[in-house]
Amino acid sequence: MHRVEQVMGFPVSLRIDDARVPDGLGDAVFGGLREVDERFSPFRADSEVCRLDRGEIGPDDISADLAEVLLLAERYRVATGGAFDVRLPGRGLDPCAVVKGWSVQRAAELLRGAGVRRFCLNAGGDVVASGGSWRVGVRHPEFADQVCVVLEIGDGAVATSARYERGDHILDGRTGRAATGLLSLTVVAPTLTEADVTATAAFALGAQGVGWAAAREGCEVFAVDGERRVRRSAGLPVLGG
Repeated sequence: MHRVEQVMGFPVSLRIDDARVPDGLGDAVFGGLREVDERFSPFRADSEVCRLDRGEIGPDDISADLAEVLLLAERYRVATGGAFDVRLPGRGLDPCAVVKGWSVQRAAELLRGAGVRRFCLNAGGDVVASGGSWRVGVRHPEFADQVCVVLEIGDGAVATSARYERGDHILDGRTGRAATGLLSLTVVAPTLTEADVTATAAFALGAQGVGWAAAREGCEVFAVDGERRVRRSAGLPVLGG
């Protein structure tokens, strides 16, 4: 199976290399991602996130899923000393930096639960894969038609936070200003939940985020800082060593 759909504002591609794919599995994967978008988008007035932000429901009334997302966000806020925060002053509640990786990881677990062993799920450039060996190119932060490194993963995930697609959109929660110490930062981790949130949180920390991310258990890092210097952790799974 190879299927691509637009979900949550970016293309999501699913590739399954197993000989047999259960009927309806692709529909379940993409339907689940759409449901998450409807429930947790800060851009949909009727979403659970917006209703909580407006005070129409209280913290005790939210779903277990949203409670899990907010708990993850709080853990990373504390771990970064406030650099990563889904509640920035003057802005509404925006858990997108957690929801993307969390929801795609749940989709990967749905695939595994259905017996699928070899697959690659790519959500706007962030990847979770299983079985075999998958090559993931990390885009050059300044040249869209080039990659600066190719990673090789088996069971795991890769996520990148950068300035090239949406400009200075990641803010340092400690200052409220755009985080500009890095051009891009990529994290390899066991799950896309960890990889995606760690990449965003580290980017918000600026240059010090490279070491912070690399010190987290199970995480490997590739980064290009504001001076265009490449920094990488020793265990980064680069293709060919």
